[in-house]
Formats: sequence, C-alpha cells, structure tokens
Amino acid sequence: MKVLTEYDLRIELKNKKIDKYYVGPEMIITPSAKQFLAEKGIELVIKNKEDDVKREEKKEMTDDRKKAFVNAICEVFYDKKPEFMTHLYGNRLVLKDHPRIILRGKLDTLQAKLLEVQVVASKHKMEKLVEDLDEILKFVRSILRAEVLEEKLEDMKLLGLDEEQLREMSQNPKKYFNQEHLLPNYKMGEIVVLLNSLRCLTRETEICAIQAFKTNDGILRLDIIKGLNRLSSCFYVMMIKTFAGIYR
Repeated sequence: MKVLTEYDLRIELKNKKIDKYYVGPEMIITPSAKQFLAEKGIELVIKNKEDDVKREEKKEMTDDRKKAFVNAICEVFYDKKPEFMTHLYGNRLVLKDHPRIILRGKLDTLQAKLLEVQVVASKHKMEKLVEDLDEILKFVRSILRAEVLEEKLEDMKLLGLDEEQLREMSQNPKKYFNQEHLLPNYKMGEIVVLLNSLRCLTRETEICAIQAFKTNDGILRLDIIKGLNRLSSCFYVMMIKTFAGIYR
C-alpha cells in the first residue's frame, strides 16, 4: 500500500502547473499532502478502481519494479536495500544522512538520555521527577511518531502546563519559585547538570527539525518545531525546581 506525502508532491510537482492530481483508490494520502494540493488550487481526483486494477495487472506483466525499493529523491529502483540507505517511509529510501533521518536519530538519542536520567533520579529517590521524565519520554515518542507517519502533533501539556504557562515560568523563575535564573555549574548537583544536558540536546534536536523541514517556501512541520521549543523550556523549569528542592 503506497503513501502519498507532501514531500512526494513537492518533488513531483516542482516547476509543474496542473489543475488535477490523480491517485489510485488504494493510495493513502497524508493530511499534509491534501493541504498542499488545496493550497496550490489542485483538485485531488481518485481514479476508477476497475481502471486502476487493469492498469496494475498490465504493469505486473511488464514491470516488477513496484515490489522494489525506490530512491525517494530520484526514482532509482533497487532490488535490495543498499546498506548506505534507509527507509524514509514504505519502500522509499534515502541516504542515511538525509535531514529527516538525522532528526529521527536525534529523537532516538533524546529518548535514550531521558532513560539515563530517569535511572539516576530513581537512585536519588526523586520519584516525582521520574514520573515527570516518563511523561516527557511519551511526548518525545509522539513527536517521532508524528514525523514518521506525517501526522499532526497533537497539543499536549507537560508537567500539567500548557505552552504559555511553561514560557511564563521559564522566564520568571523568581515569581514562581523564588529562584533567580540559573547559570549551570557542577556545584548545583548531578540532577541539575543532567537536566541541563537534556535541555541542550533538545535545542540540537530543534535545529535538526528546522534543517529537515525548511523549503524555499518556508518551514514545514511547525507543530514539531513548536513542540521541541516547548520541551526545552520544560527542562529549564525542571532544573529550577530541582535546584529549589521542590522535587525532594
């Protein structure tokens, strides 16, 4: 079963002017792909199923490439997946240094680091911090899922706070925690230093997301970038709460 994404359309329709775009009845069309066509004023047309079946039968007799791997960038087909390539989605392959693959790697690394900090927090018997980190781990996994499946990242509160509340607390720690802004150093303790590493890694991941989704027309997937920006603020709030002794 094939998936039509906004990325496919941008590559295929670059420098082309059309009024209608035809797809087969079995094609899965991502919401962002539909939105892209609508914004360009292109009508999405679902082809007749019988005609599509006949066309596929004819193609099977003359071309077995539909079962092969295909380069998502230049439509080159492979019988076997090259070691230097990986799946962007379905049987679509890209080089392993493709910006979206780099982003997925950063999200994996962020999950791994979260687990490490959870282990340390548990040893310090800071169970509320462990719970908060588990909530954040689920959020990072939802970001990865949204990127891979090209789904919209649903709004989600972190630490029971929405985006505006997180921003307000991170910018005014004196008001909410009777604590000045932190300039991290080793004397603040292991947990604060580890949370700061998570904050920095989140910033790196956000930069990877911008590199993965920037186009000549602007930035795609602002939902993911917004989520990562919110997450870095969340880690800073957690650093302040830890230093202020709230988690104990």
